[in-house]
Amino acid sequence: MSDQKNSFDIVVVGGGSAGIATAASLLKRRHWLNIAVVEPKEEHYYQPGWTMVGGGVFQMDETIRPEGTVIPKNVTWIKDEVTTFDPDNNNVGLKSGGSLVYKSMVVAPGLKLNLDAVDGLRETLGKNGVTSNYLKETAPYTWKLVQRFNGGKAIFTQPPVPFKCAGAPQKAMYLSCDEWLKKGVLDHSDVEFCNAGPGLFGVADYVPPLMEWVEKYGVKLNFGHNLVAVDGERKVATFEVNDGDGNKSRIEKEFDMLHVCPPQCALDFVANSPLADETGFLSVDMHTLQHKKYHNIFGVGDTIATANAKTAAAARKQAVVAAENLLSDMDGDDPNSIYEGYGSCPLTVSKGKIILAEFGYGGKLMPTFPKWINNTLKATRRAWVLKADILPYVYWNYMLKGNEMFAGSKKKQDENH
Repeated sequence: MSDQKNSFDIVVVGGGSAGIATAASLLKRRHWLNIAVVEPKEEHYYQPGWTMVGGGVFQMDETIRPEGTVIPKNVTWIKDEVTTFDPDNNNVGLKSGGSLVYKSMVVAPGLKLNLDAVDGLRETLGKNGVTSNYLKETAPYTWKLVQRFNGGKAIFTQPPVPFKCAGAPQKAMYLSCDEWLKKGVLDHSDVEFCNAGPGLFGVADYVPPLMEWVEKYGVKLNFGHNLVAVDGERKVATFEVNDGDGNKSRIEKEFDMLHVCPPQCALDFVANSPLADETGFLSVDMHTLQHKKYHNIFGVGDTIATANAKTAAAARKQAVVAAENLLSDMDGDDPNSIYEGYGSCPLTVSKGKIILAEFGYGGKLMPTFPKWINNTLKATRRAWVLKADILPYVYWNYMLKGNEMFAGSKKKQDENH
């Protein structure tokens, strides 16, 4: 028999965007549920704001709040880490040595920034002109480098998928170039975007409007270029280059500033568990978010093995679907809510203008607003206001509190899934 104190209706693994939003959506529907959130961190981050920190728009402290302030009321906060899953016995093991028993579980721990996949990166990040908006320690350093830059070679990298926020690597580049253009240093600068992938953006409709800004800033695009090593003291980056015919070679590029999007992968305790698929990410149905083997387990956020863009906007939609389907499963019914792969990448092409990319599975455009309010295929001031002023408020006051504005789910009977 398990200790009653360690037994819950629902255990939520992870207290980030996806985990908290799902817990809040569950309680909105059934306030009496006994829910535990397992999260070791004392701070909660609004990570979509870190691009703006690196662009000198936000201060880092604007994107951080104490974790205790976002945990929904009446939820038990377990300040610990999950280390093992035992789904056959509805049990999770904790780093402290204890364990938790659940009737249903939501897995939402995020993913891992795999800094060690790039030789020398961990040692030089935050100095020697090497930075990343993906870490709270170095996003402010990005803005310092941008301000200090007086011409020279600036390189922005993008790793192979999967990684968080499909547009973030190039957003850093556009905001930097916009600043350098205003300062008059862009003319004597050499800016390169080194992308391990084959194209500028994964959804073809957004490539032409983005190319207008690439050309405006004079950025050189290098596809099939994967960052594999950084020598910060020598200021040299090494790329593995794929020529498209399967031939690989290595080249070195000198830099004055290097913005890195680190390679990303599933967290070890997920990848090494019975819940993972061959990629290491959580094996769930792409529409219902229910685990493919264990019916009482659902996944949300960056940890799931689905083809959507890994963004906070995706988690906002997923939280509602997972909450509704988990409760259906608890009632003995089949999941009825579907997730259509929605993700949003507000592509900050300059200070004051954004291309609001919104799309679902297969690159289907899924704009929230009609064209007369905001044209999703053009850079607009309205989209900037949404990103800079409205979305942070929506995040803290709506998404994390179970207020599901623009997050309603489709039902299976409404679709032919």
